Amino acid sequence: MRKLTTNSSVADAWTEDEQAYDVVVVGSGAAALTTAATAAHQGLSVVVLEKSSLLGGTSAVSGGMVWIVDNHHAREVGISDSKKDGRAYVEAIANGRGRSELFDAALENGDEMLQFVENELGLKFILLDNFPDYRQDLVGAATGGRTLEPALFNFRGELGALADFVRTDGRHPYTMQEYETWGAFTKFPWDELEDRQKSGIAAKGHSLVTMLLKACVDNGVEFAVDARVEKLSKDSGEVTGVVLEDGTTITARTGVMLAAGGFEWDKKLADSLLASRLYTMCSPPSNTGDALKMAQRLGVLTLSTREAWWAPMSLTGGTRDGKPIGSLLRFERQGPGSIMVNRHGKRFANEAQNYNDLARCFHSWDSPNNQTLNTPAHVIFDQSYLERYGILDHRAGLSTPSWLIEAESLEELAQKIGVPPETLVDTVERFNHHAVEGNDPDFGRGESAYDKYWGDDDNEWPNPSLGPLQYGPYYALEVVNGAFGTCGGIATDGSGRVLNVDREIIPGLYSAGNSSENPFASGYPGAGATLGPIMTMAYLAGKDIGSRAGVRSAETGDAALQGAANA
Repeated sequence: MRKLTTNSSVADAWTEDEQAYDVVVVGSGAAALTTAATAAHQGLSVVVLEKSSLLGGTSAVSGGMVWIVDNHHAREVGISDSKKDGRAYVEAIANGRGRSELFDAALENGDEMLQFVENELGLKFILLDNFPDYRQDLVGAATGGRTLEPALFNFRGELGALADFVRTDGRHPYTMQEYETWGAFTKFPWDELEDRQKSGIAAKGHSLVTMLLKACVDNGVEFAVDARVEKLSKDSGEVTGVVLEDGTTITARTGVMLAAGGFEWDKKLADSLLASRLYTMCSPPSNTGDALKMAQRLGVLTLSTREAWWAPMSLTGGTRDGKPIGSLLRFERQGPGSIMVNRHGKRFANEAQNYNDLARCFHSWDSPNNQTLNTPAHVIFDQSYLERYGILDHRAGLSTPSWLIEAESLEELAQKIGVPPETLVDTVERFNHHAVEGNDPDFGRGESAYDKYWGDDDNEWPNPSLGPLQYGPYYALEVVNGAFGTCGGIATDGSGRVLNVDREIIPGLYSAGNSSENPFASGYPGAGATLGPIMTMAYLAGKDIGSRAGVRSAETGDAALQGAANA
């Protein structure tokens, strides 16, 4: 355990008078930090306990976007939206699952949370006014205005020595606004982005987390890394603190927030609970379900544990904390001139649809043959695609990496990936015939605003999402069922208070983020629909903790809690 003090020095142990706080937060992602900053802003003493050696959790390696219905940024530029439309859309995408209490909490309070973190905590966001919701075919979907991204942030200048304890995925810092301008990665100003990175500029989830950390530091929150919480303390039915792996007990006078990530890295647990087998993840390996397990020992209600933030990924040799992770495939399958085929050499879905829905196609089962229906799957593209766009970090002219299969002809490529050569050739020929005309009669690729958004506006063919495979060599990239993390678990009420199996509140215990039941159940409405609702629930939990502190202060006369009573 290493305690990071407010002046960013490091201590290896807790002194006796440091072992009691008003609020103990387990985890350090966006949910954890939002609750910590919200509670501390009300005058409460807060400590954040992180199991790994780096702060930030899954949020730090995410896109960092937030999805907020009817937000003030959209209203300011004249975009018409309503919570009624947002509710209709979320209900449609959740497909009959989920609880009204959580729908209402996330939707009704999203903009309040956004204004609080901006006005009171100092976070800055950029409105993506033309970023479409994921399912344009469903009632209530918007063509833009619900997704916001973090602004660029000089985390080294703002956090000082604490910056060395923040997780990052190493990506160069750029915004989606800039991506829209530059288009393909082969057109990016990489020298400029390299200079940004060296100067300590953060973007995406790294920016979001470091802005939240700055807010926490400004409000007196303390941190510890390598501080694995092993169990919860309880007295007379109320959660009163936590016990660390080394036996240290830390008292929480008002509340404990469990926001320690999902359970995707506990393979046995994931295989037991999830709807489908996970083959790779991109989250920190510390996400082994600790919060879920601790809460289960107290008899909590668990819901939606079959769900994850599904995504098509490839294994390209990347690691996180020494463990292999997957690479998310986005433009690689959405750009004009690439297709995806299944184990039979046939297309099976609209490759340009959102990653969550596309990955669900990998869950299909071929019962007669007792095997998966669509996997193994491969993205197929040609030399012309590689020259225009590259593939992940590989560029034309470089030696072909081990994770990419190359062949001079489609027939040879088919043999190398184990699909019928004649079927792959027919699949490509049919796709090419329609792609040059700008349509896809088989799966509707390129029809929605979302498909077009991720295409190439400079595409020489009629549709930005469609283009033919033209000439060899040809390439195949294997795709597997992956996830950003699990998104079900501890059940809460609309204020983030944890419920037991009888749906009664467990006093003093809160949960948010991937440790808890997703507010939108199995739905994934749009970019930022992970973090937007998560931060909203975490904010509501922080407010409730402050209210609880005020009540307890009035009842007991405890001066340590008087700050919240006066806030």
